[in-house]
Formats: sequence, C-alpha cells, structure tokens
Amino acid sequence: MKAIQISRYGGPEVLEYVDLPQPVPGPGQARVRHVAIGLNFIDTYQRSGLYPLTLPTTLGMEAAGVVDAVGDGVTGVRAGDRVAYCSPPPGAYAEARVIAADRLVKLPANVDERTAAASMLKGLTAWYLLRRSYPVKAGDTVLAYAAAGGVGLILGQWAASLGVRVIGVAGTAAKAALAHRHGYAEVVAADDPQLVARVRALTDGEGVAAVYDSVGRTTFTQSLDCLRRHGVMVTYGNASGPVEPFSPLELSRRGSLYVTRPTLFDFIVARADLEAAAGELLGLIARGTVKIHIGQSYALAETARAHADLEARRTTGSTVLEP
Repeated sequence: MKAIQISRYGGPEVLEYVDLPQPVPGPGQARVRHVAIGLNFIDTYQRSGLYPLTLPTTLGMEAAGVVDAVGDGVTGVRAGDRVAYCSPPPGAYAEARVIAADRLVKLPANVDERTAAASMLKGLTAWYLLRRSYPVKAGDTVLAYAAAGGVGLILGQWAASLGVRVIGVAGTAAKAALAHRHGYAEVVAADDPQLVARVRALTDGEGVAAVYDSVGRTTFTQSLDCLRRHGVMVTYGNASGPVEPFSPLELSRRGSLYVTRPTLFDFIVARADLEAAAGELLGLIARGTVKIHIGQSYALAETARAHADLEARRTTGSTVLEP
C-alpha cells in the first residue's frame, strides 16, 4: 500500500511517498481502509521533531474509512462498518492502517467519511476546550485564535450554539469574513498592534473569561493581557513555537489568572469519554448545528505541499488528504 513516511526530522521535504506492506490486524485491532485523512498542526510538530517519535514512522492522527478486517476478540466493530478515529500512535497517512478497535467511532448515516476525517480531531479539540479546559456558560465572552482554521471554525459555531459570545483572531480580511459566517461575533486582526486594547474595548474594559490560544510563543503574554480577573488562559498549540518559561507572578499581576496546557488525548483515554465526546460532536454535525468547512484537499502523494501550505497560513478550515 502507499503511505507517507519520515526517516528524519525537518521541513515538508522529509515526507516520503513510499510502498509499505499491507498491515494485518492483531488481537483487539481492526484494519481501516481510508477514504479520507485529516491534516493537523500536530503532524507538523511530529515531522519537525518538536514532538519526537521513533523513526522511521508514518505520520497522521485522524482519518475515516471502512473496516475491512478485524483481529481476535474484536466485538465493537466489524467488516463493512464506516468509522473514524483521532488517536495516537500516528499512522493515518496511508491507504490503510491497523488500530486498536476501541479507538474507532462508528459514523451516523448522514455524516460522510470526508466530513468525519475533517472534523474528528479538530472537533474533539473544540469539545475539550469548551467543555473541559474552560467550561463555557451562556453569557460568557471568550477569545479564540486562528478563528478561520479547522478548530476555530468548529469552536465558533459550537460556542455560539451554547449562547457564548466569541471574539476571533484572524490573519486576513477574507479569513475574518469566514469566521463571522461561522459563529464569531467580532474578529480582530492578528497583526493589530492594539489587539489587547481592541479586546478590552469589546468587553467594556473587563476582558474575556478565557483565551483559547493555538499560536504559542508569540501570543502568550498578549493573551494573558486580554483576560478578565480570574480568567483562564488555555494554551493548546505551538504554531509559532512553544511558550517560553515565565514567572507565576505574571498571573497574580493580571488578576489571579489560571493557565492550562491541555492535550486532547488526556480527555478521551476512557472509551466512555471518547464515545460521549464523539457522540456530542457528530450529533451537532448531523443536525447541521456545526458545519464542517473543508477549505482544501490534496492527494496523499501531495502531503508535502499540504504541510507547506498549512505552515504558511495558506489554508482555511479543515484540510483532507485523499488516498
């Protein structure tokens, strides 16, 4: 089968389109024939070595397809089931893969595989941001970076459906317009030197209840400055690099703030938690409350170009790879 593999860390050029043996499911595993594969920023962190892996390896954390074989002891899925997943270890950048069967989620009849591949990891990220890292409530105002990205567009719609006012941060006027169409009440420019003042003005000087910051190093202090007293800083990505060490006194100086650095996989360890989270997400998609915007797609062989476009901010919404 065809797959994308890396044997060294680096830029998009280290992604190799190779032939690998067809995997065979072992006990407790299922083999999924992929219809679509999701592209995520975590893939670039693994490719660069920021999140080290054992090499050589196949990247990719999210995909959807059809089960075509199961190993001994598997009862939750069977051949022919339409499924999706977002789970370590990486290995989704391939025509097929084997994975622990208890990590698979069956798809509702009215959610297709392309939509599922574009939304599982990003949508469950939005779920834990809104439901776990800072559990929003109606009437809250929150700030979200990369408002026109895959997570951002889902988060904006989901939060709005809960009665939450979301202020977005976007890099261009076109991205701001896209964010407005996906639940954002206001959008500020990422390069606005008065961003903090703008956010303060939009909240009558109070600041926001929470900041969902996927950018990292370059926006961390700015994000703290946007928070209200006792606000929650959720730093969940490293698009500009990891956050540098800081003094906890910076939190007391800004109103006794809270900081958390979560990752999705700690919230869906238990099968029951995965089912509950995915059920809520897929239900919102099936009912049309959350619409998944697939801004671009690439053939699996073009994964290097997809990575380059993602890192250069040339993408909007979700990106899928097609085997």
